[in-house]
Amino acid sequence: MSSLMSVLRVELTPEEQELIKRYKAETHPLTFITNREGNKIPKDTVSSPMRSVPEEMKNSTILLNNEEVVKDACMRFNTLLDVIATFGGEQVIEF
Repeated sequence: MSSLMSVLRVELTPEEQELIKRYKAETHPLTFITNREGNKIPKDTVSSPMRSVPEEMKNSTILLNNEEVVKDACMRFNTLLDVIATFGGEQVIEF
């Protein structure tokens, strides 16, 4: 049985790239793997899909599962970008 190759690539707007650079979010984990001891460790970081790193899969089930994991991670990261876009402003809370 031959393996499948997957390439994850994310395109960011210049504004998103600036936020990532400004807040040093390149190392923010997107996905995790579980090591032999049962600990979750980062697998893909924000910088991984910006480099378009190919990954080899054993079968299409793994490929489809990984695709869903990465899509969910990107949606969560997009939410994080929305939040960090508000950093540096002033918020007044009245009591």
